[in-house]
Amino acid sequence: MQKFAACVTALSAALIAAAACTIAFVHKAPETGTPYQAVALMNGQMFFGKLEDSSSAYVTLRDVFYIQGRQNPDTKAVTSVLIKRGGEAHAPDRMLINRQQVLLIEPVKTDSHIAKLIAEQNAAQ
Repeated sequence: MQKFAACVTALSAALIAAAACTIAFVHKAPETGTPYQAVALMNGQMFFGKLEDSSSAYVTLRDVFYIQGRQNPDTKAVTSVLIKRGGEAHAPDRMLINRQQVLLIEPVKTDSHIAKLIAEQNAAQ
């Protein structure tokens, strides 16, 4: 009986250690090799920002931008504009996104159109 209890204890300890390693691995932000990442959410929204490592159930995104369509009232033409978050009434300095809502994370290449627009907006501040 003591051997059985010792085996159960050892097995439980091994399972807990494996679970802790899995959680630590899963909660790492992926390495994209670029300063900015595109984060697509399950609801279709896309944000661009600096993804940070986090040990929680949330992904932290800083220096956040998003694309918004604007319609010219005269021509009815729609143009896409890159907007920096933070100007809202609550003045957010970061986004905490539930990991379960993240569909994909992609690098924003430094020579891409989005990266150039971000650099222009950051230089203007």
